[in-house]
Amino acid sequence: MTNEPTLQATEEQLLYANLLGKGMLIGLAMMFVTFALYVFGIIKPVVPLDQVASMWTQPVHEYLVSVNENFLHGDHLITGWAWMPLLGKGDFLNFMPIALLSGITIVCYAVITPGLFRRGDKAMAIMAVAEVLILSLAASGLLAVGH
Repeated sequence: MTNEPTLQATEEQLLYANLLGKGMLIGLAMMFVTFALYVFGIIKPVVPLDQVASMWTQPVHEYLVSVNENFLHGDHLITGWAWMPLLGKGDFLNFMPIALLSGITIVCYAVITPGLFRRGDKAMAIMAVAEVLILSLAASGLLAVGH
């Protein structure tokens, strides 16, 4: 029996591609909806729209300090996943589709892993598990660099 390359996609490849495609479309649709809710003032933002452009010239840290001091009045800057409690604000609601698009790859790998093990492709299955673990750890914010 020879292991010649085939042009046929495996069941896992098709599942991954279909899930990634659907996730991308859902994320894109969410981007349009959340941006419209923000721009048309349907959901009030933290930073008023008329003041956003004046803050674009600031470095990220200064922007975060300015938003905190002038609008949020919190004890800590909004970094990492700290935006989640602010999903009721139009500008922070826009982060949700970005998080979805960023995380869809983790979901894709997690979904195909059982099929890889069933098929006996242990090397690919172990790499898929490693991908899920590494990407999840990176997304968690537990690894902080530069602080």
